[in-house]
Amino acid sequence: MTAADHPEIQIRGLHKSFGASHVLRGIDLDIARGEVVCVIGPSGSGKSTLLRCVNLLEEPDEGQVFVGGTEVTDPDVDIDAVRRRIGMVFQQFNLFPHVSVTENLTLPQRRVLGRDKAQAAAVARENLERVGLADKADAFPAQLSGGQQQRVAIARALSMGPDVMLFDEPTSALDPELVGEVLSVMRVLAAEGMTMMVVTHEMGFAREVADRVVFMDGGVIVEHGPAAQLVAHPLHERTRNFLRRVLDPVAAEAPAAADGPGTGKPAGGPPER
Repeated sequence: MTAADHPEIQIRGLHKSFGASHVLRGIDLDIARGEVVCVIGPSGSGKSTLLRCVNLLEEPDEGQVFVGGTEVTDPDVDIDAVRRRIGMVFQQFNLFPHVSVTENLTLPQRRVLGRDKAQAAAVARENLERVGLADKADAFPAQLSGGQQQRVAIARALSMGPDVMLFDEPTSALDPELVGEVLSVMRVLAAEGMTMMVVTHEMGFAREVADRVVFMDGGVIVEHGPAAQLVAHPLHERTRNFLRRVLDPVAAEAPAAADGPGTGKPAGGPPER
């Protein structure tokens, strides 16, 4: 088997605990090159921890992670070299507040990749254009909306030339009216063939853009499958309950018919991410 035959991301037998809390309980998952996989599930299901284990921001207790055929979890691996191939976009934007948008994109290139100032600036311009923010090159983060800051964060990650992009709830810190502009950038990346692993609660995005959706609960993958199939026709009751709460939170919180009028017993909890 050649390197080209390997999935871009392979996860085998992954376990992670924080103290007495067993957060990941034996995760197995493959993501093909160019595939977009959305990971959904309630809060505390292990979604973000799984994502952070892929680039070793969290070190697994047990199991293996491969990216592009290289074992990230090998104690002898050059993790910095591996991370250069993985772009990461967080819930918070993590921009440097005291430098311009352009400098936010050029500083990592120069320090990590060794690019000279002119080369780094050219790459920054190209990626600001990709996310629709070429006119904000000289602005400072505080002068931008939340959606614009997140698009800058995406452009910064792209400027490092990654093979894989990881998104950890990239729209959860945004006001609702700003979510669309970030998702539109992600749609373009998916159309360009970028391998993407996205932890999200945006079901519309998952249905429209993802090749597969993975549903996690209690530190395990309950089920996964083609996006339209899993969202419309989930196989497991845990998945159905979660999607009911997310897709129709008003109905999920309404009193169950069996309880009779006025009992106030909820049919489901609040929406979960």
